[in-house]
Parts: sequence; C-alpha cells; structure tokens
Amino acid sequence: MPAQLTSAIASKFARLALDHLTREYPNKLTHALAGPQDVRNPRTLHPIFYGSYDWHSCVHGYWLILHLLTRFPDLPEGPRIVAVVDEHFTDANVAGERAYLDLPHNRGFERPYGWAWLLALAAQIEAVPLAQSTRWRTTFAPLTEAFVERFEEFLPKATYPLRVGTHFNMAFALALTLDFARQTSRASLEALVVETAQRWYAHDVACQAWEPAGDEFLSPALMEAELMRRVLPPAQFITWFDAFLPALARHEPATLFEPVTVSDRSDGKIAHLDGLNLSRAWCQRSLARALAADDPRQTALNEAAERHLESALAHVAGDYMGEHWLATFATLALEA
Repeated sequence: MPAQLTSAIASKFARLALDHLTREYPNKLTHALAGPQDVRNPRTLHPIFYGSYDWHSCVHGYWLILHLLTRFPDLPEGPRIVAVVDEHFTDANVAGERAYLDLPHNRGFERPYGWAWLLALAAQIEAVPLAQSTRWRTTFAPLTEAFVERFEEFLPKATYPLRVGTHFNMAFALALTLDFARQTSRASLEALVVETAQRWYAHDVACQAWEPAGDEFLSPALMEAELMRRVLPPAQFITWFDAFLPALARHEPATLFEPVTVSDRSDGKIAHLDGLNLSRAWCQRSLARALAADDPRQTALNEAAERHLESALAHVAGDYMGEHWLATFATLALEA
C-alpha cells in the first residue's frame, strides 16, 4: 500500500514542528544591515518567525501545524498548536514583521521562497475549522497583503525564471502562489501567475534533467512540470508534458527515477538532498494522478515516488539541519 499521512505520523510531525517553532537558536539570519541599529537578535527582528533555524522554515512550520490540525481536528497536539499560534499571531507581532519588510533595503527579503510560503500560510489560516481562524486571518492580513503586492510588482519585470533546485526556484514559488490565489479568490493574482508561468515555461521541450546538484531540495524538472499541471487545462497539460519529458515512459531521464544519496545529514546543504527525495515524491505522485490509468508513465512515477519516500522518511527527525524543515515536505509527499 502506498505510504500516506496518518494521524500518528501527523502527531509526530506536529511535535517536531512545535519543538522548533519557538527555538531561537541556532539561527541562520538572512539580514541586511543599513546601520548599527540593525544589529539585533532574531526575535527582535522577527517577533513571529524567529525560530526553526531560519525565517522561511518558521513560516512553513506554522503552515504545517495548522495544516495537520485541519486534516486531523482531534490531533493530541491541537491545544498546544492553538496556544502557540494565539501567542504569536498578535497585532503587535505582525506590525513588527511588517515593519521589517517595509524597510527599503528589505524589498527582496526571502524572494521568492519565503514569499510563497507566507501566502501558503495565509491560505491555510483561512482553511482552519476553528473559531479563532477569523481573528488570525484579520491579524495576519498586513503580512498577506505585503507579499501579494511584492509578487504583483516583481513578476511583470522578471524577464527570466530561476530554474535551480534551491530556494530561488520560481516554479515552486508560483505553484504555491497559484494555490493561494485560487483558494482566496484573488483573480488578478491568479491571472498574473498563469501568464508568467506560460511566458517562462510553455515552450520548454526535451528537458535533460541535469540534476541533482549537491544542495538541491527541489527537482527543477519535476517542479516545473508540477507547476504546469496546475496552470494548464488537463488536455493541454498532457500535450505539454509529452513534449517536456518525451522519454519518461522509458524511465528517462534516469536521474529522475533514482533517489539521491545523502552522505552527511549534519551538513545543512547536503541534508537538502533528503528534501529532494521528498519533494520529488510529491511531484511524482501529483503528476501520476494527471495521467490516464493505462499510461505506463503513471506506474513508473508512482513506483519512483515510493522509492524516494522510503529513502527519506526515516530521516525527517534526527539532526536539526533537517529536522527544522523536512516534515513539511514529507507531508506534501504523503498527501500527494
């Protein structure tokens, strides 16, 4: 039976996230200093997203706990999740995060990965079946609007996509942003994302999949395909997919079907490769669902997804370099 998210796994992942969301150190700041007044500790700079080793991991850590609580309303960790969100999602804390973003030298802060995860979190807040979610959404709105505005400003002037398999991958960012736009009925943002994706990727053919690189946690090839699955109507997507990965039924490019090797999980960059195995499984499962039942690519992708999942699930916890973020990608893969 294919691996899937269970209440027991969800409980484990929720505990992992709760243990690092409010852990301030160690901390890898992405922080530009305009002067000596900007030399501050993480919690002062980011009164909500100061934990989880870095800002974007803290953002999607909050996404994770709220997503798990939405999927499993009786989660034993539910009261603790609500308490942590209540404590941190306050007007004062949001104002502090927004003030940081509004500094002139921070316009590009966390672009595009953190931007996209912030919007995914905003959409998840709206989906939480709790009375508190209305207040959380209202309180969080200034941050949501900040990143909607950033995407709307940036995408029209972004002539080229970034195709790397790290935080700068634009296909991943657009996929999450498109989901947000659709879930929150933001038609203009949805149209902008669709237009941008088509401008960047619609004419891509015969992808060579020159991956993995040594610190990637996203597959440039599969992530682009997963974005276009969201963007294009089903029949158009199949036509595009046939041209993009024309030899997939023959398990080519072979690199997409074999889990990557992780040689040192205490090395933060090498540990990214566990995330690559998980995010590949997510994309492989999602892409397989878009294919006809008798399409040989469906079986090939599903079998590859299971191998990738098996190689990575045991390592979601164990070393903080992976533990502060991997459960999010494990959840994406298990639910795909």
